[in-house]
This record gives sequence, structure tokens and C-alpha cells, in this order.
Amino acid sequence: MEAGNRTAKKAVLGLEKLEYKGMLYDFYGELLTQHQKKVYEDAVLNDLSLSEIADEQGISRQGVHDLIKRCDKILAGYENKLHLVEKFSRIKFNIQQINRLTDNEQIKRLSNEIIEEL
Repeated sequence: MEAGNRTAKKAVLGLEKLEYKGMLYDFYGELLTQHQKKVYEDAVLNDLSLSEIADEQGISRQGVHDLIKRCDKILAGYENKLHLVEKFSRIKFNIQQINRLTDNEQIKRLSNEIIEEL
């Protein structure tokens, strides 16, 4: 693996756990069932407690916990096969590097536009 890829991979691994979960959900969340999506969104994106989710869904706290863990595994499995979060992070990192290395204002503007679109 070349040095740039290692650095980009470190950038992915350096993401905060919650941020990484959010990115996995952004890329693969539509592949979950509606029930899984609702519970996972409440837990990860809306920061509701297990008790709050359990009350809302009419299931046990343990059921919520198990479902979140199952969703984590499902989403991680998709990432292990498709590597979309890794590729996205590598592209973003490389564009940021281009932006840092250039003095050309047009290149900086274009690289910032690309980052915004990602």
C-alpha cells in the first residue's frame, strides 16, 4: 500500500466512533429495514437512550441494544465488502492535501467546491 493510502486509511480509522457510525449509516442505511433504520437513527443520530427507544418501540432495552449491535455489524459488513466510506475519506483527504500544497487560488477554489459536494 502506498504512503498516501496508508495516511488516508489512518484518517478513516481516526474518525470518532460516533462519526464513523454516522458515515456508515449515510452510505448504507437505506439497506436496513425500516424498523432497523428507525431504532438506529434514534440511537446514533438522535442520541436517545435505550430506555427512550424501548418505550417508543414497545420493546425491551436489551432488544434495542441487540438491534443496534446487529445494525453495527450489518453496516460494517457492507463497508468491509464495498469500502465506500474508506474511498470517500481517501478522496476527501487527497483533495485537502492538494488544497494545502497549492498556491493557485483557482485550484483551491475548485478543491473546496469538490469537498463541499462530497
